[in-house]
Amino acid sequence: MIKRKLGLEKGSGKPKTEKIGKLTKQQVEEIAKEKMNDLNTDTLAQAIKIVAGTARSMGVDVEN
Repeated sequence: MIKRKLGLEKGSGKPKTEKIGKLTKQQVEEIAKEKMNDLNTDTLAQAIKIVAGTARSMGVDVEN
């Protein structure tokens, strides 16, 4: 879903040094709401943290 929001084919090969895009906090929240059933949590705040962590591991910056 992160790749779809940014219109990308794949994540970064070097996520710590090569950034491929940015997500706003609102976009992360939208993804978290859509994925709530698939995530291992019941709270929206924790779901947002999970999605933001996944984005960072793909080389996507999350704006605060």
